Amino acid sequence: MRVVALEEHFTVPELTKRIDPEAIKRRGYAPRTPPKSGRSPQELLAEMGDVRLGSMDEAGVTMQVLSVNGPGPDLVAGAEGIALARAFNDHLAAFVKAKPDRFAGFASLPTQTPEQCADELRRAVRELGFVGAMVNGTTEGRFLDDPRFDSLLAAAVELDVPIYIHPHMAPAAVREAYYSGLPGNSGRVLEAAGWGWHSEVAIQVLRMVLAGVFDKHPKLKVIIGHMGEMLPVMLARDDEVFQRDVGHLQRKISETIVEQVWITTSGIFSQPPFIAALQTFGIDRIMFSIDYPYAANKLGREFLNEVAVSPADKVKLCHGTADKLLKLRAG
Repeated sequence: MRVVALEEHFTVPELTKRIDPEAIKRRGYAPRTPPKSGRSPQELLAEMGDVRLGSMDEAGVTMQVLSVNGPGPDLVAGAEGIALARAFNDHLAAFVKAKPDRFAGFASLPTQTPEQCADELRRAVRELGFVGAMVNGTTEGRFLDDPRFDSLLAAAVELDVPIYIHPHMAPAAVREAYYSGLPGNSGRVLEAAGWGWHSEVAIQVLRMVLAGVFDKHPKLKVIIGHMGEMLPVMLARDDEVFQRDVGHLQRKISETIVEQVWITTSGIFSQPPFIAALQTFGIDRIMFSIDYPYAANKLGREFLNEVAVSPADKVKLCHGTADKLLKLRAG
């Protein structure tokens, strides 16, 4: 069966070198504990050839939708940030053009210059053939409900492409208050894949709901990963506890999210969170993803083999919904 994975990452080391190391440090990047064997994710990020394709083939992954994994253009302000986003996107476009049956692309955006994000998204979609954009967490503490990003959201609606909201490291004040003072590298993991990344994306989506962003842009399409970033287990509670304080909204919180947000399985390969996602979002809103190279293609494949859904729903999960949402062409 055709299998599409759409939270899969790459980087270009020579472009990353254009970013001020102090900006990278301020954003909270820190060395990861290396694996005991095999190549590190940082090595695999930059590898765009036989190793990546071989791993995909071994796991039966037909297509990766690629996005820049930071440090990226969101750390750079002004003209240089715009130029860096264009350079990353041009690099990815050339790679996709060489193997359009195996790869597609999400645009990288210069989010420190919000007024230019819409223009780069239009260029990436209309000229480079990208299928949407990925935004990594907050930018200098600003979420996507900030009015400065409204032109970007309007452009996504105009182009009929989704915005994938991906986690990022916490702002410095949050890092200090929530994740400091823990032994070894455990604070960094808690801030990132162990908890903080996922709660931040959930907050980002909820802020967009509460700020009325989805009501203003009812055709806006958003994707989030990691089996819904904790939202499946919170939708009913949020409807209950917010009900007396959201008279300005046109829909219940759960209705808004389920109508305008799609989720992927990236990095979460166990049945209980999938069941929660299935019972809240429904199979038409769930798309398979792996989170390569931070998660192994092999683990994603094992999950896909074990997941208990009907054959028709397996088609939707593996590629049908992604093909429709991203307008991907098979073969």
